[in-house]
Parts: sequence; structure tokens; C-alpha cells
Amino acid sequence: MSDDPATDRTPERVGSGAAAETIDFHTHPDRYRHWQLAVEPPLAFLTLEVDEQAGLRPGYQLKQNSYDLGVDFELYDATQRLRFEHPEVHAVVLRSDRDRIFCAGANIGMLGSSSHQLKVNFCKFTNETRLAIEDACQHSGQRYLCAVRGTAAGGGYELALACDRILLADDGSSAVSLPEVPLLGVLPGTGGLTRLLDKRRVRRDRADLFCTLEEGVKGRRAVDWNLVDELLPRSSFDDGAKARALELAASSDRPAGDGGADWPGIEPKLEADSIIYATLRIDFDRALGAARLTVLGPTEPPPADAPQALAGSAGFWPLVLARELDDALLHLRLNETRIGQLVIEAEGDPGTVAAFDAFLDREREHWFVREVLLYWKRVLKRLDLTARSVFTLIAPGSCFAGLLLELALASDRAYMFEGESDDGEAPPSIELGRLNFGAFPTPNGLSRIETRFLAQPDATDRLRELIGKPLDAEAAEEAGLITEVLEDLDWDDEIRIALEERASFSPDALTAMEANLRFPGPETLESKIFGRLSAWQNWIFQRPNAVGEEGALRLYGTGRRPRFDSERV
Repeated sequence: MSDDPATDRTPERVGSGAAAETIDFHTHPDRYRHWQLAVEPPLAFLTLEVDEQAGLRPGYQLKQNSYDLGVDFELYDATQRLRFEHPEVHAVVLRSDRDRIFCAGANIGMLGSSSHQLKVNFCKFTNETRLAIEDACQHSGQRYLCAVRGTAAGGGYELALACDRILLADDGSSAVSLPEVPLLGVLPGTGGLTRLLDKRRVRRDRADLFCTLEEGVKGRRAVDWNLVDELLPRSSFDDGAKARALELAASSDRPAGDGGADWPGIEPKLEADSIIYATLRIDFDRALGAARLTVLGPTEPPPADAPQALAGSAGFWPLVLARELDDALLHLRLNETRIGQLVIEAEGDPGTVAAFDAFLDREREHWFVREVLLYWKRVLKRLDLTARSVFTLIAPGSCFAGLLLELALASDRAYMFEGESDDGEAPPSIELGRLNFGAFPTPNGLSRIETRFLAQPDATDRLRELIGKPLDAEAAEEAGLITEVLEDLDWDDEIRIALEERASFSPDALTAMEANLRFPGPETLESKIFGRLSAWQNWIFQRPNAVGEEGALRLYGTGRRPRFDSERV
């Protein structure tokens, strides 16, 4: 899992419970097969040039600039590096190297031959990457523009929809389309339907018609319907796209002269039943279907200021931990599909964690610290969206303060130890920090504190008074920040019983229950994508009309027409 550009790691099977082949999602610009990244401050150009023979798995070709997870792994890597390594980049242009095709979307051969689990995880990861692009546009001062010359179909148009502006070549053939319903019997799986209405504000009747037109919409009609922002003549398309990108770049507050951050390399040690990172350890109990994630707190105090943190960014504890936790969550999602429970612990000095929390809050206006906080927001959302039960154990030696307390607040349950430990260690405490009150919103747009206390609007103000005060088990329970206090004599047995009970339930029912309970309150574009669109796509991916022997997805490209069961469900 090295991030060294000279290393091209061969995927290996990891542990007896892992997938048959481990999906390796690590990459580096020197090893990109599908994207070209060119930095020309204040702009960067990401050019899609898919290698048809370089699919993630054998059995399909990535024709017409179509993509699979491997293509999206590179896009995710590029967007991360642009945020951290290139503060001088204020706008990014997405484009294609093909004259007649921008992107044909998700590769149909890949979808038709993939397991249900892989299809769903493909859609989830692709959605997260699109949302990360929107996050950069909204909060990082790094705007995205999509220059569509040729056909942008399905996921290709959905990639464009994630950008701030969409330009379309006015050449009589360039078009945008979402043809999944008529062609494949599925949905535009990376947010297309939601973005049409909620983001682009396309009229519902026009959106309905658009989503049933295989050939899509082009020219002036695409602008009039607000499917794209502007038409540019083919003869001056590239120059026009660059000029529009420079206009976007002019509004950025990112620095022009600062050196970029060092993107931390990660080299976890993979063993049969454990993965060891610098700031994180994972231990597997495969019989129970559980993974114990132990976060290792900082061993040194925070730097003096943001420039000093930037200078030591490769070892900056909050960034390294975010990077490693992100890596771990992706690995668990893609390669440990029989692990149904995540048990989170944190070892270290809570005072040092609280000091980092205060540092991040104090320096949050600096571009680098802002990016670290935004990255933590995205990683915590990855945890929110995990199809796993998440329990947090707050035991002696824990350091759940500020930033790390968000892990407990994101859990389905949090248990806290009360009493004396066997080795005489002091009872644990938790501590709220300023960052717990808005720095890390969930997909519903609210902080986890606000989400937790929907029935108590005054709870946020009440809890702000506790910032910086260590709370023992009794005080934490009274504040409503944990699920249950367990006494020292009962701790081991109660935790064992809770995990064994969870393992006895239907994983399908638990996934659905957890997803329904994690996002109460208001709906946002993001919560609609994951709570509504993804749920329907998940269901459709199991229906014979899509994936049966005579289903549309299975028969696409064969010349045979699908046969649909006309019964509505």
C-alpha cells in the first residue's frame, strides 16, 4: 500500500475473510493510466484519456472513455493532491482528449459482470468523489469547470454536474444525456437525478423528458433547459474554456505563493488479522465479524502556528490520521465485506488531543489547516456512510477529546467505562472542543451535536458551556453524549454480549436500520443522494429487469432486447 511513485504494489489476498482479490486503490500521478494532470497556475487541467485495456479487473474494455473504479481512484487521488499539494491552483478544468467523446459514463461491461456488492460500492465511492469536488468548489476556493466537447453520457454528464460550470461545444454533435433508464434499466447512480433538480434547478417535466432521451440534448436547448451553462464554438473551445476558468480562479482566496503540503505517504503493515498504520491499528475478530480500530493519539504537542504545521505536514498528526483512517475505511469497505462491526477505541493523552483541537480551531483560516479540517469532515462522512455497525468504547487510557470525540458522536452506540481498571489506571473522561460545534457537518448539513439533540434545540448552547471540561462517565451520560455507562466489573461481559447480539442480526436489516437512523432532520442534496437515490439503485441492481438473464444491463450491447416484468412494485 505504499504511496511511493516507484512502487506498483501487486494486490494480495488479505486475511481469510477478505475478498478473493484485494482491490488496491493506491496510486500516484506517475502511475495514472487514465488521467493526465497538468498544473499551470492558477489553473490545473485534468484530462480524461482512458486506457481501454487497463480495467480494474479482466473481462471488459473501457471503451469511449468509460470508467470503472480504477479510473475513479485516480480522479480521487488527483483531487486530493490538488487541494493539499497545489495551493496555487485556484480552478480546475475537467476535459477529454477525445474529439467526439467526453465520457460515456460507467463501463457497462464492468457493471454487467460485477457482483452486487461491487456495483453498490462503485456507486458509493464515485458519489463521494463527486461530492468532494463540490466541497472543494464551495469551501476550498478551488473551483471546477467541465469542458464538454463530444458526448457526455450517464456518469460522464454526472461528472460535469459536480462542477461549478459546464461548457458545451456548439458543433451540432456535442450533447449531454442521462440514458440509464431507457438503455440499462437502472438509474443515473452518481447523483444525476438529484443534481438536475436540486442543484441545476431543471424543471421537473423537462428532467423527466431528458432522462428518457437516449440521444440526450445538445446546443441551445441544453442551455435553455439549464443542463449546461454556456455554448462555445468548437474553433475557440479550448481558449474559451481557459478564459472562463480564469474568471472562476479570480474569486479564490487560496494563496499564490505558498509552497504546498507534503501529501503523507502511507505504508500500513498488512497481516492476516491486523493492519498497523502509524496512527491507527486494526485488529480483526473474523469469527465475530468485527474490526477493532484503535486510534493512536499524538505523542507531541501541536506546532506553534499554521506555517510550522505546513512545514511539517508529512508528519502532522491530524492530517496523517485522517489519511490513514480514510485508507482504512476504504479498505474495509472494498476488501473486508464480511466485517459487519467496527469497534472504535482511542489511546493516548486527552490533553494533547485537546491541544491539537484548539490549535486547529485557532488556525482554521490558514489554507492548510482549513484543508485538514475539510478532509476530516469528508472522512467522518465516510464513516457515517459505512454499511457497518459502529460502536465506540471509552475505556481507561482513552483520549476522546474534541476532534476524536466526533468518532464517538458518529457511532451507533458509545459505551463508557466507570470504576477502577485492573491496572489501577485512572477512569476515562471525554472533552468537548469548539470543533464539535459545526466544523464537521454530517450529510444532513447539521453538526453531530445538533443531529443528536433534534428534540432539544437549546442543547447546543448548554453543551458549549462544557467546552474544555473533562467529563467523567456520570457527567458524560448526564450531558447525553454517550449511550450507556458500564461498571468495571461488567465491562468485558457487557461489551461481549452487545457485539455477539449485533452479530446475530440480519446484516441487510442492520444496514437499512443504521442508514435510516443516522441522518434525522433536514434533507440536503447529499442526504438525498445516499438516503434515497442510492437505496433505489441498490434495489434496482438486484431486480431481474436490470440484472436478470433477460435484463437490460445484462443484454446491453448484445443486440437483444430486454424483457421486462411489467408488474410495478
